[in-house]
Amino acid sequence: MTEATATPSSSDHDVIIIGGGQAGLSAAYYLRRTDLEFIIFDANDQPGGAWRHGWDSLRLFSPALYSSLPGWPMPDSPSGQFPSRDEAIDYLTRYEERYDIPVKRPVRVRSVERAGPYLVVKTEDGSTTTARAVISATGTWEAPYIPEFDGLSEFGGTQLHSAFYKTPDDFAGQRVLIVGGGNSGAQIQAELSLVADTSWVTTRPPRFLPDDVDGHVLFQQASQKIKAGTQTDKGIGDIVMIPPVKAARDEGRLETVRLFERFTQDGVIWRDGTREAIDAVIWCTGFRPATGHLAGLGIVDADGKVAVRDLQAIDEPRLWLTGYGNWTGPASATLIGSGRVARHFVPRLAEQLSS
Repeated sequence: MTEATATPSSSDHDVIIIGGGQAGLSAAYYLRRTDLEFIIFDANDQPGGAWRHGWDSLRLFSPALYSSLPGWPMPDSPSGQFPSRDEAIDYLTRYEERYDIPVKRPVRVRSVERAGPYLVVKTEDGSTTTARAVISATGTWEAPYIPEFDGLSEFGGTQLHSAFYKTPDDFAGQRVLIVGGGNSGAQIQAELSLVADTSWVTTRPPRFLPDDVDGHVLFQQASQKIKAGTQTDKGIGDIVMIPPVKAARDEGRLETVRLFERFTQDGVIWRDGTREAIDAVIWCTGFRPATGHLAGLGIVDADGKVAVRDLQAIDEPRLWLTGYGNWTGPASATLIGSGRVARHFVPRLAEQLSS
C-alpha cells in the first residue's frame, strides 16, 4: 500500500471522478445536487467515453428511451429503433454541456495514493491533485481481454480485439475467425460475413433473444436476479436481435463452430485435426476492469476487481467504484444502469463527507 510522504493541509476538491463516460457523468449529475465541489478527469480528448472507440456500425442494445442518463432522455433515433454509436456520442456530448459538468481532458490518471485524510490523484503529466473522495469510473474498454491459447504467439496473421475493430472493409476478401459468443461477436459476424469468409467461433451455441426483446428487458432481469443474490456478470450475455443481426440470422449467416485446438504459424488446427490457413482473428472475448491506476493502493485483485460493499471500497472507504459491471451495481456498465447506480451511491458518499 502506498502512503504519500507529505500530508496536505487541505484538499483541492471534495471529489475527483476518474473517467468522463456514462458512469462518470451519472455520478456527476447527482453530485450537482449536493454542496460538494468536484471535477472529472477524463483521458479522452473529446466527450463520449468508450462509445468513441467502438466500431463504425456499433449500435446500442436498447431503444433510446431505455438508454438514457438521469435527468434528460436520449432523443429518439432517426436511424431506427436502436441508436447508433455516433448518436450515443452526440447524446453524451450534449448531456455534458447541458448540465455544465466540470470535465478536464485529456487527463490520464497514473495513480491514486493515500495522503493522510486525503487521496492524491497523480496524472501522467506529473501533476498531483488531492480529494476527500475519489470515484473511479474508468470502465473496461481500456482493458481488453484475450484468453490464452496454445500456439497463439506463433500465429503470424492479424489479431485484433473488438475494442480496436472499426470497419469490415479492413478484412474484405480475407479468411477471418470471430471468437466470442456475445453481442459484439454477433454484430461483427453479421457485417463481416458480407465481405469476408468468416467463421464465428464460440464455446457453446449462442443464445438469441426473441425478436421483440431488447437490452432493457435484460437490464430488468439482471437487476431482479442481483437483488435475489443469483446474478453474475455472465448472466446478461444473451444476444439482442438488432436489425443487422436479425438479417444475418434470417440469411443463415449466424451459424457457429466450436473452439479450435491450437494456433499454427499460418492458421489453426481444429479439434478433428484439420489444419486451416487463417488471415485474421477478431477477439470478441470481453474486457477486464481498467483499474491499473488503483494498483498502488494494494486493493486490486488479479482480475482487476476491488472488494466493495455497495460500491465503496472495503479497504479504502474514500474510494468508490462504478461502471465496471454487476460487481459495481446492477448493469452499471450500461447507460441506464449507470444512472440508477449513481442515484443509489452518491447520496451515501455525500453523507459520509458531511459527517
